[in-house]
Amino acid sequence: MNKSFISLVPAIRMITSSEQLSTVRLFEKENINEIVADNGFVKENSINLILTEKQSEEDIINNLKDKISEYKANCGINPYYIIINNDIVLMVSPNAFINNLLEELLISEYDNGNTKNNNEIINEIKNSKKSIENQKVFNKIFIVTGGAQGFGEGIVKDLFSQGANIVIADLNSNKGLELANFLNEKGQLNKVIFQKTDISDSKSVEELVNITVKHFGGIDVLISNAGILYAGGLDEMKPETFELMTKVNYTGYFICTKYVSAVMRQQSKYSDNYFMDIIQINSKSGLRGSNKNFAYAGGKFGGIGLTQSFALELIPYRIKVNSICPGNFFEGPLWSDPEKGLFVQYLKAGKVPGAKTIEDVKKYYEKQVPANRGCRIEDVMKAIYYAIDQEYETGQAIPVTGGQVMLN
Repeated sequence: MNKSFISLVPAIRMITSSEQLSTVRLFEKENINEIVADNGFVKENSINLILTEKQSEEDIINNLKDKISEYKANCGINPYYIIINNDIVLMVSPNAFINNLLEELLISEYDNGNTKNNNEIINEIKNSKKSIENQKVFNKIFIVTGGAQGFGEGIVKDLFSQGANIVIADLNSNKGLELANFLNEKGQLNKVIFQKTDISDSKSVEELVNITVKHFGGIDVLISNAGILYAGGLDEMKPETFELMTKVNYTGYFICTKYVSAVMRQQSKYSDNYFMDIIQINSKSGLRGSNKNFAYAGGKFGGIGLTQSFALELIPYRIKVNSICPGNFFEGPLWSDPEKGLFVQYLKAGKVPGAKTIEDVKKYYEKQVPANRGCRIEDVMKAIYYAIDQEYETGQAIPVTGGQVMLN
């Protein structure tokens, strides 16, 4: 991928988002103008830009702004294609479904086995109007780490139902691809892709961010959900286990915020009143200590410190940073996995005095919640949508604990 264009794409997305959010797809192919000449739709709906090495990023963007403005004045809409130096194409559209069609229209020129002809694709582009009423986050671009299963999977499914474009970032390729394919088969205007990612590795996260920008055009919300948990007291916890948990739960949040916020800051330069969000899925263990669970609680306490500090640094760019602190999600694999779940771990670690079975442990924890149940996906989603919708709160740790933990 041509990295020199990665910082340009979010700027172009915001420049073309005056009425509604655009999506932008970056496509690389040598000698692209050869097919433009033979494709009336592409030629009619494109602008061309030839760059020199001496041009600064600001010069390039200003040049593009002028060309886009001129095209829009003449045609009433944004250009679908922005062709740069005959080998980079930026496809600009109102939604990811149309971007898929625009890309298919280009690829069809190279692929003789294409099942659709150009006229069919063009008609789909012109007629792609579907209901988006009452969708809370339509056309916003999300990265959800740890989004392939468990709590993250539930978050992804709910966001998708509300119109979000999503990149699932996870180490589990099988489940991540399966979920992305399942959602894309619904035929909505928004789309999902999967990117295998190790959030504790900076190169992996940088690639995640680049892929997101290349595919959708920017980033509006990071849901930093990925995490691991191994319970154990001081006499049981191995230093290497403690280090691993800290690397994923604490350092991983920093790495993701570092690379995602760079894209968000770029977007903020070209939109005067647009707010973006970094939302860490923390835990009630980030609000009070947890017996024989200090490695997890310590990382979560630290995560709230990062949230408050990131919030102060990023609010000048209209980037809000908040943590959401759910109570126990008993139905998910983190708790209920029969081999590695917390009910099994806590039984083995002796966290529940007198407990002899997994059911004993579960009943013990259910009784700790005044609301008499565990936390559910829908409880957390309400907090996520609140954090996104409001514009006047940042640096907060929002409890979703059924009254189990109350802030002082």
